[in-house]
Amino acid sequence: MTLQELPVGEEAVVSDVEGQRGVRRRLLEMGLLPGTTVRVVRRAPLGDPLELQLRGYSLSIRGEDAKGVSLTKGAG
Repeated sequence: MTLQELPVGEEAVVSDVEGQRGVRRRLLEMGLLPGTTVRVVRRAPLGDPLELQLRGYSLSIRGEDAKGVSLTKGAG
């Protein structure tokens, strides 16, 4: 499952971050590291961007970038 597929209100744990080098690096720098619990707070009316809650703060990312974030269901 990817972050793009996670329903609003659901939590999961980041298992891997893939994508172009610059995008991947930016996502990792923003805290989307493997082992991090993330929750989708809401989506914009057309589905992009997504607002996430992780590590005690809110983060908005593009849907295309969210496709590169693999998740494991069952937050820990």
